[in-house]
Amino acid sequence: MDMKTSCRFFTSVCMLLFLLGSCSVYQSLCLVDAQEDSILISLQVDASNVTRRPIPETLFGIFFEEINHAGAGGLWAELVSNRGFEAGGQNIPSNIWPWSIMGDESSIYVVTDRSSCFERNKIALKMEVLCDSNGSSNSCPSGGVGVYNPGYWGMNIEEGKKYIVVFYVRSTGDIDLSVSFTSSNGSLPLASENIKALGSEVSNWTRKELVLEANGTDNGARLKFTTTKKGLIWFDQVSAMPMDTYKGHGFRNDLIQMMVDLKPRFLRFPGGCFVEGDWLGNSFRWKETVGAWEERPGHYGDVWKYWTDDGLGHFEFFQLAEDIGATPVWVFNNGISHNDQVETKSVMPFVQEALDGIEFARGDSNSTWGSVRAAMGHPEPFELKYVAVGNEDCAMTYYIGNYLEFYDAIKKAYPDIKIISNCDASSQPLNHPADYFDYHIYTLAKELFNRSHDFDNTPRSGPKAFVSEYAVNKTDANTGNLLAALGEAAFLLGLEKNSDIVGMVSYAPLFVNTNDRRWIPDAIVFNSSHLYGTPSYWVQQFFTESSGSTLLNSVLTGNSSLVKASAISFQTNGKDYIQIKAVNIGEESVSLKVEVTGSITKYYGSKKKVLTSTNVMDENSFSNPKMIVPQESLLEMAEEEDLMFVLPPHSFSSFDLLKESANIIKVPKSDSYKKTCTM
Repeated sequence: MDMKTSCRFFTSVCMLLFLLGSCSVYQSLCLVDAQEDSILISLQVDASNVTRRPIPETLFGIFFEEINHAGAGGLWAELVSNRGFEAGGQNIPSNIWPWSIMGDESSIYVVTDRSSCFERNKIALKMEVLCDSNGSSNSCPSGGVGVYNPGYWGMNIEEGKKYIVVFYVRSTGDIDLSVSFTSSNGSLPLASENIKALGSEVSNWTRKELVLEANGTDNGARLKFTTTKKGLIWFDQVSAMPMDTYKGHGFRNDLIQMMVDLKPRFLRFPGGCFVEGDWLGNSFRWKETVGAWEERPGHYGDVWKYWTDDGLGHFEFFQLAEDIGATPVWVFNNGISHNDQVETKSVMPFVQEALDGIEFARGDSNSTWGSVRAAMGHPEPFELKYVAVGNEDCAMTYYIGNYLEFYDAIKKAYPDIKIISNCDASSQPLNHPADYFDYHIYTLAKELFNRSHDFDNTPRSGPKAFVSEYAVNKTDANTGNLLAALGEAAFLLGLEKNSDIVGMVSYAPLFVNTNDRRWIPDAIVFNSSHLYGTPSYWVQQFFTESSGSTLLNSVLTGNSSLVKASAISFQTNGKDYIQIKAVNIGEESVSLKVEVTGSITKYYGSKKKVLTSTNVMDENSFSNPKMIVPQESLLEMAEEEDLMFVLPPHSFSSFDLLKESANIIKVPKSDSYKKTCTM
């Protein structure tokens, strides 16, 4: 090799060393940047059969309470409010609100009386028409006079849809009535039909039924009864229902679909404080809510301050549970309200009422109360396996004594029924027998986040926990924001990990009609025509695979004070999955490295789902109902890669990993997905 060649070789070597050194330094800088920009924590998951355990089939469900007009003016699709004119009370004359009169004092006079043919609800509406259409000095307006009902802040009438209108009428003479749906101001007819009858045909109470098909749409519509014929007319028990309710059982389709999408394993009903009442005289009494809807007297719910016609009654709640595939959990009054209570020595009539309510659900069609259920269209018994004795009554003077009377009587008649006590056993044992204990918690987001360990030390030998009401309260949540959802997500992960002692879990409240926000936040917000789920609702959808799956023991290591995580395995469509769920309540991204041990099986990316937003205080709304909803995408991972996931700031994420099987086709990841580092 000559001098010139040697010089060139030496120069080339120097250049190569320089470039290699630069690249090495650059790679080091890239690695440092990645470590500095991201918090790294690890989740060690034991997939062996040694530590895994089954999650109860009933773990995640829903709680329905008649609050915020959740049922009346919500899930129950009845459009008419105060359909029997009973809401104003039994003294006459009474308030007919929200019914309104069309016409002035010279043309019409309206008053309530006690002439109804229904013994349990005697109030009826008497309408005296003073004008006529015969060209007299007191002629009726061209549109007639009468009354109208706006429903619950407007009826949602949709073009092309059909509605069944039922009412009872009697008169001292011939009638010529127009029955119609109109626009919110009454000016535009949406559907109408005339009802004519001779006086002899309506001299006694007569049931009229018609189907109205809408030729227009208005979500603030009203139902009108008008006439231009002079005379006396009485109305009672006026109903208007869409014909396309869920499974034909009277439930509003869009609201019930939101329930179905949560795949609830149980339905707790009908309350809550609604069951207790501020006073026993206004508590929910199931016997007043069964049978023909016209016979139900309705009642004033004095806790949440509104009247319910009780069309959504004892039977309908069981039908609802059956329709959505959920196990019913019946909460009944134990002789205690917020302000008065029955002494234990006098509580046996309440015990018998509870036994009768169970017989209504479970008795054969020849039993006293089972025959009532059968007559309502359900000859086969409902599968009632859980009952709760009261709601939040443990501190009341007579609760324990009353509870024991209920417990003994129910266990004697129905030994298989699981009984839920109101008393908390999460930190100390109960002094009475129970299958479950009820646990309620409403608190701040960070507090609920940190209380994911609430049941870590609960004795495993006692009754199981039923966390039937949990939520971040309005101080943090406002009307339902991302911050609340993240706190709740962490709490649920803790409950999932403690599902050997926590048997059932449900959020509260489920629904709120935006026109009557008695309690906030809530999971589902609606009006007469629209709805949306709050972030708290969408968090619950992350747990739809959890009930009946298998919990895998998992341990977080690293700086994880702002992160909670869990791991389960489940099967669907014949395939096996591991699902990792993790919440990051912090302001920085977190890199989560998952290490699966105890199994030689390989897992591959399948699906990821992320709930997050740019601001932790963001909320969904009618104008932007999907601002914060889970974003799903394929989880792409190269075969040789570690299980490394990024948790965005203020986020709740799940990662589904598919177990390797003989029929899996592994597709190499394209270059476009390789990690790169650029200047």
